[in-house]
Parts: sequence; C-alpha cells; structure tokens
Amino acid sequence: MKKISRRDFLKVTGFVGAAAALTACGGARKHSPRVAASTASSAAGSTAASAAALGADTQAIVDRGVLKVGVKNAVQGFSFQDTLTGEYTGLEDSLAEMIAEHLGVDVEFTTVTAATRGELLDSGDIDAVLATFTITEERKKTWDFSTPYYTDYVSVLVEDSTGIKGLADLKDKVVGVSSGSTSARALVKAMIDEGVLDSANFDADTFNADTWKDGISFRQYDDYPAISTALSAGEVQGFCVDKSILAIYKTEGRSYIDAEFSPQEYGVATKKGSDFSTVCDDLIKGWLADGTIDQLIKDNGLG
Repeated sequence: MKKISRRDFLKVTGFVGAAAALTACGGARKHSPRVAASTASSAAGSTAASAAALGADTQAIVDRGVLKVGVKNAVQGFSFQDTLTGEYTGLEDSLAEMIAEHLGVDVEFTTVTAATRGELLDSGDIDAVLATFTITEERKKTWDFSTPYYTDYVSVLVEDSTGIKGLADLKDKVVGVSSGSTSARALVKAMIDEGVLDSANFDADTFNADTWKDGISFRQYDDYPAISTALSAGEVQGFCVDKSILAIYKTEGRSYIDAEFSPQEYGVATKKGSDFSTVCDDLIKGWLADGTIDQLIKDNGLG
C-alpha cells in the first residue's frame, strides 16, 4: 500500500538512524514499530530524544512510549482494518505511524466513529484523531486541527432504481447520514443554494439533523456500512457523506447524484491548546511541502 521509499520516510520524519516504517495491528491493541536507532548518538539527535525541544504534552507521550490515535476501520484509502490480520492501512494510518515515528514511540490505534472521536479525544483516551475529521469553525472552538492534509467534497449516493438524479429529486426524501457528522447540514445548505428548499428555517449554527423536516429528513447511523444497508433496504433514499467515502459503497446499480458540494478539509485533531498540536501541524506542513502526502494520496488511490 505504502510506496514511500525508506530513505524518503526517514528524511521526512527527521530520523538519522531508524529502521523501516511501522506495521499497524488491530483494534485498540498496541503494535510495535520496527524502529531502532542505530547508535545512542543518533537517537540523541532525533526529535524524540531531544527533551528540551518538546512541550509538556508531547513529552508525556514520549515518556509513555505510545501515541494513541483514533482512526476509522472501514474507509478504504484512508483507514481500513483487515479483519484477518488486524492491520490498518490507509493514508491516515500512514500519517499516524509517521508522527509516532517522529516521536520515537509505538502507535496504538483505536477505532472511532464520527460520534465517538471527539469524546475519546476529550477524555484523554486518545492523543489525536485522524479519521476523515472535517475542519469547521465550530469544531475549532473545541479542538485544535492541523493544516489540512486532504480536501474532499460531499455528495449523495442513490440506488439507480429510485430515479434520483440531482438535488431537486431529493425533496421530501429520507437521507442517511453518520451520527455526529456535518453531512446533513451541508446537504440542506446545498439544496437551499440550488433553490430547492426555502432558507427561512435554516440556521447553520443550530441545525439539527434529527429535527429537520423541512423538505427533506434524515436518519442517523453509527457507521457507514449501516447506512449502505439501509439504502439497499429502502429505509433511506440517499446516502450522504464525503465522496471519497461514498466511493467504497458505489456498487453496481448505484450512482452519485449530479452534485458535489461543501469542501471538506481533513486535519489532525488534537486537544485544544496542546503543544502536541503544534508538533502535528509542523509535520503535516513539512510533508505537504516535500510531496510526501501527495505521494501517499496517490499510493492509496485517493488522487
């Protein structure tokens, strides 16, 4: 999956004498990165060993020896867990491994959903979230986000048999969305912008997918496979989320509507005010600048 070269990997993570990249394993289990400094002096020269360069929050992760990261487990290209091996593969898993590599620690993946990722970050059960977490002004009030590492757009997947082609066809339909996501709000706004719905009752700050019934209604589900099943069963007439996620469920007899909207920028989420936020942002900026992330996006079939 990952085609970034060993030399480039070590270059971008700042290590002088490290071994190969991490290999993820399943669930919330810890896995051991196959990393070892070749000499004590090279380790001392690494960021992980340079205590003076680390803030208290980052140092706590280094002292623990484990970076705890919330990821999804069923989003091909971003983060997907093999049910047989437990291994996670995808853009976001690679980035998490590289951050851990930079710190010289193990990485521990915990599967999260749109509804649980923020709670687990707040509680301290995880140190960071890389889980197609869209950056919004509202969310930035609660958590820190890195510079975006990927930009996607929202769309709607439908069964061809419904005859739904565009936003206008979704009027008075039921659409499935993920609990805790911003997809429903984005769809309503797109329909208003298209002139399909009236904006009189819409307030982006107070929008609630559970209570919205003005021209379209929503059902919320805990995960994407459940929405896909509901779409097949006719419980909902549309499946709305970021298009890169929808691509996983675009099987024969299904199509995207003729619309994509609401750019979705994904960033690494960390606790508000944490010095670890700066570490993550600096790393993402560096990997964007040197082409590492662009290569990972291509390697994972995302661009």
